[in-house]
Amino acid sequence: MTEKILVLGPAWVGDMVLAQSLFKTLKINKPNCTIDVAAPAWTLPLLERMPEVNGAIALPFKHGELAFFERIKFGKSLKNKGYTQAIILTNSLKSTLLPWAAGIPKRTSFLGEMRYGLINDIRPLDKNKLVKTVERFVALGLERDESLPKNLPQPQLNASPETAWVLASRLGVQASENRILGLCPGAEYGAAKRWPAEYYAEVAREALMKGWQVWLFGSDKDTAMTTSINQLTQNKCLDLGGKTKLGEAIYLMSLCDTIISNDSGLMHIAAALDKKLIAIYGSSDPGHTPPMSAKAVIEYLGIECSPCFKRECPLTGGAHLRCLKEIKPEQILQKLFS
Repeated sequence: MTEKILVLGPAWVGDMVLAQSLFKTLKINKPNCTIDVAAPAWTLPLLERMPEVNGAIALPFKHGELAFFERIKFGKSLKNKGYTQAIILTNSLKSTLLPWAAGIPKRTSFLGEMRYGLINDIRPLDKNKLVKTVERFVALGLERDESLPKNLPQPQLNASPETAWVLASRLGVQASENRILGLCPGAEYGAAKRWPAEYYAEVAREALMKGWQVWLFGSDKDTAMTTSINQLTQNKCLDLGGKTKLGEAIYLMSLCDTIISNDSGLMHIAAALDKKLIAIYGSSDPGHTPPMSAKAVIEYLGIECSPCFKRECPLTGGAHLRCLKEIKPEQILQKLFS
């Protein structure tokens, strides 16, 4: 019997990119298996670019809401899909309701929020052994006593250059021999992960002086950052902040020669597009969620108060932020032009 696996995916962009390592592992070990992924609707542009995924199921639930009866009803609607296993990548109780209600015989995950019964293939989570998020995801796709592969398969998003340039032309950008620098100055998690806008602007100015194009990426929540950077460069950048959907941003990022990014979902997308990447870490830990790419260079000071994993710097009213402010533009420029 062909195995049909339903993966309950994460809600963060970066985590969904990392989940592709699990999908690749499943396909390596079980080439004939079918993988469907249930996740928030906005993750679908990522899943569409992962050839290992057969089908994406958009979950209609709001972030954080229990919606107990709605989840049960949704799960029952999947009963006839023939799933043989569910792999739940999140740790919440509510995330297990759907596969349980769907009657999927094997439901694999870590214990999480006391999910006895709802999970019937509980895997032990040794955080000292499985340090990285991607390792935890991949471990759930292995047999219980199977060791992690020495080299985890890396995420790799498909993005057609032809389609990307068609999209770019709609924005008034024509193909040229100029190199393109992508800057991703946002971080939805919080300000403690954002390198200062004036630092990004200094890097942008140097790149512009050398004849590069500079494209600014970000969601509508990042427009203050991208606008500020653009203003500091006399509006010489292409400011895409809040102007593209996720799928469009993926295409446009695929045209960049180099990308500089905070630790964010876009950083993981850049890595999965196999771009030269300079990843800047502040309050988070590059040992926990590193970019999965040999072309990535990590800038992280590891000072005494980091990683703190806070959304805002907890020291001196947030004005401290040494973990980011002491990573100077000169350091980044040296890596950019080396």
